[in-house]
Amino acid sequence: MLQLTGVLAMGCMSIAMILSARPRWPEPWLGGLDKMYRLHKWLGIGGLVLSIAHWLWVEGPKWAVGWGLVERPVRGPRQPVEGVVEPFLRSFRGIAEDVGEWAFYTTVVLVIVALVRWIPYRIFAKIHRLMAVLYLTLVFHSIILLRFDNWLTPIGVLMAVVLAFGTAAAVLSLFGRIGADRKARATITSLQYYPEVHVLEGELDISQGWAGHKAGQFAFVSGEKSREPHPFTIASSWDPSEHRLTFITKELGDFTSTLRNRLAISQKVTVEGPYGCFTFEDKQSCQIWIAGGIGVSPFIARLKQIARERQKNPAPYPEIHLFYAASRLSEEALAKLTADAEAAGAHLHVNYDKRDGYLTGERIREMVPNWREASIWFCGPVSFGKAIRQNFAGQEFDVAKRFHQELFDMR
Repeated sequence: MLQLTGVLAMGCMSIAMILSARPRWPEPWLGGLDKMYRLHKWLGIGGLVLSIAHWLWVEGPKWAVGWGLVERPVRGPRQPVEGVVEPFLRSFRGIAEDVGEWAFYTTVVLVIVALVRWIPYRIFAKIHRLMAVLYLTLVFHSIILLRFDNWLTPIGVLMAVVLAFGTAAAVLSLFGRIGADRKARATITSLQYYPEVHVLEGELDISQGWAGHKAGQFAFVSGEKSREPHPFTIASSWDPSEHRLTFITKELGDFTSTLRNRLAISQKVTVEGPYGCFTFEDKQSCQIWIAGGIGVSPFIARLKQIARERQKNPAPYPEIHLFYAASRLSEEALAKLTADAEAAGAHLHVNYDKRDGYLTGERIREMVPNWREASIWFCGPVSFGKAIRQNFAGQEFDVAKRFHQELFDMR
């Protein structure tokens, strides 16, 4: 059990570390970076639980002997160890045990910091980088303390592979090289604040290094004074001749609430991306878009893309119904959204909570008679999306294949 819990814990932590490096290849399999980060979070929690179990298997027998519950086993003389590698590894056993114990205690603290939402994002982001250092110490712990004969088994080979890739990811993190091949420099060209809804809209000029993006994707943006990138949905389509990106952010936390005071026109920023698979790609004749508050950003990008494409090629597009659910409204922002919907030929349904009540599945089905032939694309609060998904599932709608939800939660 000691070996088993250790191997499983390091397996979870290694895969979590690999996913934290934001590799390209798992995105299509897992449904986007947002889903990858959700898996990263649960692998971290799973690794913590297994680490606690591993620690209890180390300490539990000592406690049982001390409490008089069991007798200390009598051990005979150890068999001599042949070769060179195994004796060399055994010489570090004491150090590996001490390092592993303290790394375990520190990891518990850091995982708790990551899960407690009231700890500011800027503090979480900086402290979370220490996980790479702790992971490397646990790799050393694992290499020394895994039974030597296990390295020649399939489990040992698999362990070596995940430790190698996890180590590479940790090194990339420590040297700030995550996403290095997907970064581009940009300049802020405009900033507009909508006080009624506490939303900031910014436009960037990104003339070099950006390969383009699909509507619905997002990117990480960081300023010159901050190394920690923050994810934002891109609210514009891509036109190489204009090379501009638009981001819309709402004051929801300690980081976004201070953006308005920290950003300025002509300021240089770094953009990393694009990421995500929330790209409206399916073969349904009708699409139902549901936006909750600031979740309207990917839909704005798609509306602009359709409007631009329709000017060049009037090919048929799916029938689109955009439901915009908001607790606050800005007349200026709403006028822009209405214009974008008209240009794209989409049906816009504005649901103002104070006036219309909460948006429900019943109202959506009432407004879209052919909803059974549609796909649903949702971006907004997780609880809101869960309620809509369950409501449509109760109507025998195939939510597994035709309900797409952006899980824009990186913590």
